[in-house]
Amino acid sequence: MKIRPYQPEDLDILKEITVEAFQGVSIDEGIEREYGVINGHDWKWRKAGHVATDARREPEGIFVAEVEGRIAGYISTWHDPDAGIGYIPNLAFVPEYRGQGMGRKLLEYALDHFRRLNLSLAKIETLEQNAVGNHLYTSLGFKEIVKQVHFVAPLSPAPVDERQ
Repeated sequence: MKIRPYQPEDLDILKEITVEAFQGVSIDEGIEREYGVINGHDWKWRKAGHVATDARREPEGIFVAEVEGRIAGYISTWHDPDAGIGYIPNLAFVPEYRGQGMGRKLLEYALDHFRRLNLSLAKIETLEQNAVGNHLYTSLGFKEIVKQVHFVAPLSPAPVDERQ
């Protein structure tokens, strides 16, 4: 596996990898199960948009894993130098390259990137049902700090109280 910097022409492939990899472990997918497609866009469209946001925010923080010239996966990062924190919004691989230690190597590469930036902490989030992610992150020294619950409310017109 070779790790290289992100190039803008990688974006469409990274979006495809992300959508496939995040099935079953995406907040947006959970929202869609509850409320259906929103504004004509499914959860896959929104998740792919997150990758595009990563690429606009800090393209030099995205690292691509290649095997024999083919993109096998990637990790996206961004950092807040004032806070001293590096963030990892996305890590995804195509199915045939999962479970081979490549995700670990890419995550270690990102952590070294943060160290070179003299950051103090690295932060990554995952859903409780992502057993692979939970195992990988804790094995690399990440500690669960707090559980977060996501609430969603529809913004359809509220009923008018006729007594007013």
